[in-house]
Amino acid sequence: MLLSNDISRKTMAEQGLQQDLTGKLLEWYDAHARDLPWRMKGGEAADPYKIWLSEIMLQQTTVAAVQDYFIKFVGLWPNVNALAAASTEDVMKAWAGLGYYARARNLHACAKIVATEMAGKFPASVVELQKLPGVGPYTSAAIAAIAFDIPAAAIDGNVDRVISRYFAIEEPLPQSKPRIRQETEALVPEKRSGDFAQALMDLGATICTPKSPSCDICPWTDQCSGRLRGMATALPLKSKKQKIITRYGHLYWIENSKGEVLVRTREAKGLLGGMTEFPSSDWFRDTLENFEAPFPSSWKKMMGVVEHTFTHFHLELTVWKTQSEQPELKSHFVPRGELAGEALPSLMRKVAAHVLKF
Repeated sequence: MLLSNDISRKTMAEQGLQQDLTGKLLEWYDAHARDLPWRMKGGEAADPYKIWLSEIMLQQTTVAAVQDYFIKFVGLWPNVNALAAASTEDVMKAWAGLGYYARARNLHACAKIVATEMAGKFPASVVELQKLPGVGPYTSAAIAAIAFDIPAAAIDGNVDRVISRYFAIEEPLPQSKPRIRQETEALVPEKRSGDFAQALMDLGATICTPKSPSCDICPWTDQCSGRLRGMATALPLKSKKQKIITRYGHLYWIENSKGEVLVRTREAKGLLGGMTEFPSSDWFRDTLENFEAPFPSSWKKMMGVVEHTFTHFHLELTVWKTQSEQPELKSHFVPRGELAGEALPSLMRKVAAHVLKF
């Protein structure tokens, strides 16, 4: 049983460790922070709109993939009011290729709420931020910390890795997440919370990398339990993933006599919701069903298949080509040269590349 003095000494020791780790990390960040287009520079005030926009884009996507999209969005819509006033079609077109298209729909819906119900100002509260479309626990914490310097633990994959290694957490993900959150929250400082959140992310992205961590230049290397125990590269452990299934489908490439290509808009909800696509069949599991034409025509089967992997399944599409002037489908024709400007997801861009190479 610990006496009160023992508890006091333990608390002081823990606080000392927290301050030491935080201080070392912030010192490292001041010297080595990544230059990213959404980050403040030279004493600039934080822009909650840019931080929110970047965090939504970064969900399940890399910094390298996001930067050009971020610059394009800010160029088109420099603030939340401008984005709210944009058409859904234009937003989806600008997002095309970035993936996880529910994010784009939530982004636009959120912008409208902030613009119309909040006078264009994002709430400075983790709880209130989570009420907005597309803003979950991580994103709300990141926005609160970075935009408003609220002490909040923003835990992404990089942070999972850094904390798992530093504390040598051997319980696999996702079961270890409560412990990771507990340890991270204990480290968040009252001041410079936003810098701390970004520093942890940068540490994981540039030093404490998945396969070849640069432990020799890490600011936490001396006290890292994972390194000291020779197990850093093995952490974090992950539960075994279920085997991904393959689905199969038919895609219909339809051109008119002008060389224009038929496209249509997918339903707003569901996978690739609201995006532009070339007409296709349902996507079948296990075996490819017999070809059934959507309308009578002279269909030609193209060589090869188009493959694409989603989060939960792999897809193989067989492409069928024909010429028709007025097919009975809810769709419209687009000139070949204008396809790049359509809101085509990566899958459909692969289809276009597959067809146009022949």
